[in-house]
Amino acid sequence: MKAGDLRHPVEIQHFTAVRDPGSGEFGDPAWQKFASTWAAVEPLSAKDLIAAQAAQSEATARIVIRYRPDVLSAMRIVHRGQIYSIEGPPLEDQKSGQEYLTILVSKGVKDG
Repeated sequence: MKAGDLRHPVEIQHFTAVRDPGSGEFGDPAWQKFASTWAAVEPLSAKDLIAAQAAQSEATARIVIRYRPDVLSAMRIVHRGQIYSIEGPPLEDQKSGQEYLTILVSKGVKDG
């Protein structure tokens, strides 16, 4: 993966309760920024969509980011104001497993 391919800024969010700094109490859980990173965002090809549907996956796009071990399927990604739910665990690259992650996503809101 070339650095130039990662040209889309994305925000990874996680669903968590935020602690009030004054009272120390936790508020209602909400989506919060977890990390910002650069990514390659591309819709799935017709062939990939058919394969995803056969596997009963709702994936409609793939997002590739540099490897980070802390991205979970319970998170979501925001790109250009669109919310993408992560469909299944992120896939590590086949070469070393620590260069990049491929994340299959679907458009739409995932409630905590």
